[in-house]
Amino acid sequence: MKLGVVGLPNVGKSTLFNAITHAGAECANYPFCTIEPNVGVVAVPDARLDVLAKLYNTKKVTPAVIEFVDIAGLVKGASKGEGLGNQFLANIRETDAVVHVVRCFEDENITHVEGGVDPVRDIETINLELVFADLDTVSKRLDKAKNMFKTGDKKYQIEAELLERIADCLKEGKPVRTLSFGEEEKAYVDSLFLLTAKPVIYAANIAEADMGKEENALFYAKKVVDYAAAEGAESLVICAKTEEELSMLEPEERTMFLEELGLKESGLNRLVKASYRLLGLISYLTAGEKEVRAWTVKAGTKAPQAAGKIHTDFEKGFIRAEIVAFDDLKACGSMAAAKEKGLVRLEGKDYVMHDGDVTLFRFNVSK
Repeated sequence: MKLGVVGLPNVGKSTLFNAITHAGAECANYPFCTIEPNVGVVAVPDARLDVLAKLYNTKKVTPAVIEFVDIAGLVKGASKGEGLGNQFLANIRETDAVVHVVRCFEDENITHVEGGVDPVRDIETINLELVFADLDTVSKRLDKAKNMFKTGDKKYQIEAELLERIADCLKEGKPVRTLSFGEEEKAYVDSLFLLTAKPVIYAANIAEADMGKEENALFYAKKVVDYAAAEGAESLVICAKTEEELSMLEPEERTMFLEELGLKESGLNRLVKASYRLLGLISYLTAGEKEVRAWTVKAGTKAPQAAGKIHTDFEKGFIRAEIVAFDDLKACGSMAAAKEKGLVRLEGKDYVMHDGDVTLFRFNVSK
């Protein structure tokens, strides 16, 4: 799964990306310093892995991961190719979801492309460019559907009606993700690869001096949070500069720094967890002496398909899955104790995986 980190130039987008991935993307005080998208693979924080590692005296721990892409800054007119518009739109189209970084701090040393800080204006600048790009895509498909309907094929009437509903939404300046679709409609909309259909997290990037303040006291950040709530999107308040500094520290120093700031966990951990939720992902766990590992699947995935994430043979020859809930295993202290208490279940092909299932797959592949 891939998330695109987007935002206007000089909003702290690459600084946040540096903190997420330690990739060291160049951060310069001018637009378009991130011309080629930088890609980083990020571990999903999961304390359950450490618990299992101790239970099994494991040699290797492998967390679930999410891919983040730092995408070149956008400007007005991107939908018409202005700035690096065409490249930006192509890069964001390849992602599964969006982290939209919004500048919520004043700094006379860092140029703002619009001349001053206004989070709602900045959000709408990018959203409108994405809306315009989607409207162009939908309009072309709508014209084609109407022409095909004239041949007498009624399926194109249904397609045209759906496209008209999407076009009306876009003409109002609203993203496609604010609409509701049936199962078949959603499959069709997914095939259009619309930019505004992608789920989004608005990341309100605040100044270091604002760290630790109540959300209601953060004038700019609250505007972002309120905007996201009105749209039904996710949001979080984060200081990219502080997160970058935290990412350079050793674990013990990082913990002390967070305690001094009065924080239980870093903003990055919150961002990664929120991204995982946004994409509708869960982790099931495998555990043994050689390795403890978290495997990423979509919520609603059945056991054979989950097994296929490990190896295709596991799915082809799936027999059953031996499963115990992580909390039960932790409470019992060992798999043997969990079995004695009857907490280890045998599940078949129709079992839907749950987050935290500690799983052993049984399979057989005939030669």
